[in-house]
Amino acid sequence: MKGKYTMIISIGFAALILTAIMFTQFKTVEQTDITAIETMRETELRTELADWKTKYDELEEKLNETESKINEYQAEVSNSKESSNVLDKELAETNMYLGYTKLQGEGIEITLSDNEYKTIDRWDLLQLVNELKLAGAEAISINNERIVSTTEIATVGVQFILINGNRIPAPFTVKAIGDKKYLESAITIKGGYIDEMKVNEKTVDYTVKDLIEIPAYSGKINFEYAEENK
Repeated sequence: MKGKYTMIISIGFAALILTAIMFTQFKTVEQTDITAIETMRETELRTELADWKTKYDELEEKLNETESKINEYQAEVSNSKESSNVLDKELAETNMYLGYTKLQGEGIEITLSDNEYKTIDRWDLLQLVNELKLAGAEAISINNERIVSTTEIATVGVQFILINGNRIPAPFTVKAIGDKKYLESAITIKGGYIDEMKVNEKTVDYTVKDLIEIPAYSGKINFEYAEENK
């Protein structure tokens, strides 16, 4: 009997220990802060989101910097193109003034011819060119030789006149681009160029035209004495 009671007591004691252990585990579980765990997870998520936002902000800043640089480059390219266009325009205008550009427009065509009594001389051409310039002619040619600031009209022998270094025989066809009505009035005015030529028994005819073509100057303008004033 004594052995039986001892076994019962041992079993009861073991059960008591097991029960105590189970209560301890339940208590531990009950005391576990679930909210703390959730808070920790939320904090981690917030931290991760903050990290991503920081990276996004950095990328956005770099993107803005890149776009700003691109805009600067585009502005520089645009300014370069505008400057280039301005220079091209100025160069074209300069070439027009110097006579290096073929031109067309309304104007007047005048023909001076020798006859059995009189021949055309350099003074007839010089006077006509000056009259046309004073009348606002923008371009003038004589027998397709463009008249520019350095053009010399000289006499060579009896039959030839030298223009831009080339011998030009009569008849002489003088073309001028400008206001056709004003050019016509300038040479036909009473006592003007046409009347003077007729008085001197020289042959002159003219035609007002809506379209006149004048070639470009083929020579080279050299400055022997003039230089840039710096």
